[in-house]
Amino acid sequence: MTATDDSIPTTGGARSRLGLVLLACCVGQFMVVLDASIVNVALRPIQDSLDFSASTLQWVINAYTIVFAGFLLLGGRLADLFGRRRVFALGLALFTLASLVAGLAWSPSSLLIARGIQGLGGAVLAPATLTVLFTSFTDPGGKARAFGTWSAVAAAGGAIGALVGGVVTEWLSWRWIFLVNVPIGVALITLVLSVVPESRDERADRRIDVIGAMAVTAGLMAVVLGIVESQDKGWDSAVTIVSLVVGVLLVAFFLVNEAKFARQPLVPLSIFRNRSVSAANVVNFTTSAALVGVLFLFTLLMQFVYGFDALKTGLAYLPLSLAIVVTARGLAPQLITRLGPKPVLVTGSALSLVALIWLSFVSTDGGFVHDLLGPSILFGAGQGFVSATVTMAGTANVPYTQAGLVSGLLNASRQVGGALWLSVLAAVVAGHAGSLSAGASADGYQQAFLIATVFPLVGIIAGLAVPGVSPAELAAAKQSWGAKKPADSAQGDPPIRGHNRPAR
Repeated sequence: MTATDDSIPTTGGARSRLGLVLLACCVGQFMVVLDASIVNVALRPIQDSLDFSASTLQWVINAYTIVFAGFLLLGGRLADLFGRRRVFALGLALFTLASLVAGLAWSPSSLLIARGIQGLGGAVLAPATLTVLFTSFTDPGGKARAFGTWSAVAAAGGAIGALVGGVVTEWLSWRWIFLVNVPIGVALITLVLSVVPESRDERADRRIDVIGAMAVTAGLMAVVLGIVESQDKGWDSAVTIVSLVVGVLLVAFFLVNEAKFARQPLVPLSIFRNRSVSAANVVNFTTSAALVGVLFLFTLLMQFVYGFDALKTGLAYLPLSLAIVVTARGLAPQLITRLGPKPVLVTGSALSLVALIWLSFVSTDGGFVHDLLGPSILFGAGQGFVSATVTMAGTANVPYTQAGLVSGLLNASRQVGGALWLSVLAAVVAGHAGSLSAGASADGYQQAFLIATVFPLVGIIAGLAVPGVSPAELAAAKQSWGAKKPADSAQGDPPIRGHNRPAR
């Protein structure tokens, strides 16, 4: 045995416990994703209440984003080494405590510090939710449904953030967008400690590669800092250039350290020889970029071109969100268990591509129903297929002991992809319309949607690189998977290629 294992069997009354594990993971991920987007519509009340300056207000968002992105890889590895349930609960505790402080913030600095700690808690929590699913669900069909549900929550959470933020801010106060996390977090910690199985790699050296951890954390933070600063100061500003250069150098040093010097690498580079992991991270990067870009452009179009208020804008996201949920939770798991991840992944990227081409014809004198409803449903369907399948593909062919590592990589590629493309889109739209808030013409949006088609194109190519699964392998998996516990197969081969076989 290479790992402690309280894994839940998949028969009898234990199925209900598995359902509670899935609930805990999905709610935890939803909190993390929602908190990255819910703040946007509350920025003006926050500015008025705490007397933020215009130049520092953006850091209410950036403090969370930068810290979250920087600590994702470390957070994912901690779960493998020190226990997935323990790290899950720790991340929740940090996130909940920081939410309380943010809701009670008395000054700009207190809110920004709390947002940074929220980002740290989220960076520990997000990979833990995914790796707990990976290690708790062993049946291929159950795993596909669990990943589909988790992915639907992760993808739809960003889309409904504007709606939830608008409702809470309008009916209660901006403080409640943070305070609502407190009772949910306390209840969720209790649930995690009660139902989530504990597991970790008992043979692993518990020592952390401190130099590597510091380098990659600081490097990712610097890269994301440079990206977010480019939105305000431009790509040619000193802050942007220095941040990006320092970030790239630190990440390069991290890679050299992991390959040559680290005794216990934080990220063994051999993981990237796994074709499923590499391809899935490319798809994840492009999917996140496309989704964040569409949400950003939709908001600007609806508010500055079509004249929607915050609440109406949030409601307009419901068709897109529902399409994501229906495909990710309902259709994608069935198709994955019948066909394998590859065709579903490629189909989802293709649907997203068609939707973006459709959106490139958006008109100034159109409207939501005429220009956005159809492509938003199509795009949501494509995103649902991809988001459900990329998680399955990305965690395929990896040892049980590296579940947290791969989860951290998937979350990091998602975060960096979204942040990078958002800054590029801001420059495209602003450069065409003069300013984002003055964008009364749809011409700039047409150009931005057309440029965004490159992401699903790359996603299709990367999806084709994911190993295929034959019908015989799928049938064999359905018959014999459930007989093995994750710990028993940590170094062995399950009977299906593309589903958790260790990289060689």
